Amino acid sequence: MALMQNYARLPVSFTHGEGIWLYGDDGKRYLDALSGIAVCGLGHSHPAVTRAIQEQAGRLLHTSNLYQIPLQEALGDDLCRVSGLDAAFFCNSGAEANEAAIKLARLHGHGRGIAEPQVLVFTQSFHGRTLAALSATGNLKIQEGFSPLVPGFLRVPYGDLAAAQAVVSANPSLAAILVEPIQGEGGVRPAPAGFLAGLRDICDRQGLLLMLDEVQTGIGRTGKFFAYQHESGFLPDVLNLAKGLGNGVPIGAVLARKPVAALFSPGRHGTTFGGSPIVCAAARAVLRTMEEDRLPDRASHLGTLLATVLHNRLRNHPEVEEIRGQGLMVGVVLRRKPDALVERALAAGLLLNVTAERVIRLLPPLIIGEDEIRKIVDILAGLLES
Repeated sequence: MALMQNYARLPVSFTHGEGIWLYGDDGKRYLDALSGIAVCGLGHSHPAVTRAIQEQAGRLLHTSNLYQIPLQEALGDDLCRVSGLDAAFFCNSGAEANEAAIKLARLHGHGRGIAEPQVLVFTQSFHGRTLAALSATGNLKIQEGFSPLVPGFLRVPYGDLAAAQAVVSANPSLAAILVEPIQGEGGVRPAPAGFLAGLRDICDRQGLLLMLDEVQTGIGRTGKFFAYQHESGFLPDVLNLAKGLGNGVPIGAVLARKPVAALFSPGRHGTTFGGSPIVCAAARAVLRTMEEDRLPDRASHLGTLLATVLHNRLRNHPEVEEIRGQGLMVGVVLRRKPDALVERALAAGLLLNVTAERVIRLLPPLIIGEDEIRKIVDILAGLLES
């Protein structure tokens, strides 16, 4: 097999998918409680996305950003309307979106006369595996072997507003704060109440950009279009998206307020493939379906059900420490690293994963039904009780 061994792959491949189900080459059906890691919010083979891709593929796949792309302009308008921000830049992944945001932060800092602008980031964060995004990430294990990392990042404990304020006050070279509203790879850890609002206040007082990494939490996952919309009156300066935006088609986006967006001018940043007609057609179909079917509201309702059923089944389990999350982004925190749980779940017909070593991460498609929610819990409880 002529592949680099980047992944410890499980012993199954899938021939096709339908809704919340994937069908393996072993003849078995699997309930997908991972959604391709928060990507397939509409499930598999959704007719609106399939139709948009087929129709656009028959017309035009790619032209490059040397030319106007009307579908890209329309998608930018769609995203700005639902986010409250002013302008969009399209790329191909969440890591690329975070890289673009880091460049915006540096441009902002230089515009304020800072020779070497820095960005405040947080412990246990995850922002991607490209070099600057990896440097911003708070995970020593995945950084190991890649030094020297990109300089320009200061780190404080996630959720500690006082620590953030202290570091900002002591470092006039800071230009921005980059934060996840809920840490996904870090163990499905929601920000404490008031934390994001507190960071917004710090940024307003100090002239910093507040940049939200919603690569995993965005596009309806938490019960709102974007996780920051759970905070009344709150708006970031920069919003980074990917994953669920394309429902499997690779697309990333950076949304920004007008003064921040103006920091990018021709030649400052770009991409060959970002925002091509084919990916924009798919993403527009995703957004239309999200709005027409009110899928963020559905994620809120079913997320509450999932958390409630998990609590009812597992609250007295000696190995379960906590159940946390928001919407259909739920983590079951175990007291110790589970033994082959992902493999045993696969054998039982359930796709999930374990992040931060001992947090079972559940990210089912937003189209899931109540019966399937209970099926996930039944299977998971059975595995933990066996």
